[in-house]
Amino acid sequence: MIPNIMAHGGAWFWDDAFDAIKRSGIEEAMTLGYAVLRRGGSALDAVEQTVVALENNPVFDSGTGGYLNQDGIVELDALIVDGAKHDFGGVAGVTKVKNPVFLARKIMEKTEYRFFIGDGANRMAQKLGISLIANEELVTEAMKAYYLARCKDGPADTVGAVAIDREGNVAAATSTSGSPYKPAGRVGDSPILGAGGYAENGVGATGATGQGENSMRVLLSKYTCDRMAGGLSAPEAASAAMAYVESIINQSMSGVIVLDRFGNPGAAHTTPKMAIGWVDKQGEIHSVTRVDLAHGLCV
Repeated sequence: MIPNIMAHGGAWFWDDAFDAIKRSGIEEAMTLGYAVLRRGGSALDAVEQTVVALENNPVFDSGTGGYLNQDGIVELDALIVDGAKHDFGGVAGVTKVKNPVFLARKIMEKTEYRFFIGDGANRMAQKLGISLIANEELVTEAMKAYYLARCKDGPADTVGAVAIDREGNVAAATSTSGSPYKPAGRVGDSPILGAGGYAENGVGATGATGQGENSMRVLLSKYTCDRMAGGLSAPEAASAAMAYVESIINQSMSGVIVLDRFGNPGAAHTTPKMAIGWVDKQGEIHSVTRVDLAHGLCV
């Protein structure tokens, strides 16, 4: 199996001036994840490394530089999915962990449980040997200004990655700070198995982004994988997923990235923009902020 990886940096609308910096950030993160795969590493390691890099980049508002909620706190959500073992780990409302996707994996692999929220997730991180930080360390000056302006609209910059390794194992990971100026305790699709992400060996892997409530209503990632299980390619499944969610929810503001069991990439979105990165057949990393909405990404 030729390994492959995809990543996204959110789907919504933003000024064209941000296109280049978003694409650059995705390509830098994917370079790290793809290097893991090229040296024979696992899909799980690859998606984790990619998402950690995206969490650490304030451009994407998913970790450091995340949106403050209405109480002035950064609450982070994350999910990691192991397609080989039908396993996952998730966290929501984390406030004292720099990289929530790292915690999600620790929960999956080191505990008998699979989902932790709020202060319980913070305490579990400490038990698992992850250093806690002050919430203020996640706050950038730009996000502080955004909060003080009481901006209630803007991109919900979920980040995510999907990968397949040399053994054919697939994995998915997502991370977000949620929507701008959200009510305390609001959780979107990102940490929810089947909504924000899904992966199954022999089928493929999917990560969703956009309006989280809509992805949860249709279990968007699981639906996309089910379409691949039924024989659709990655681009076909991505487009089918967008058609499905739009048939139920007009102006769904949704997006997906997809890898099928052969490592072929696909993506589609109903938002004005979606920041997407993928690897072509020559091993070169590419990125865009829009794809062909009628047919999905096909490379």
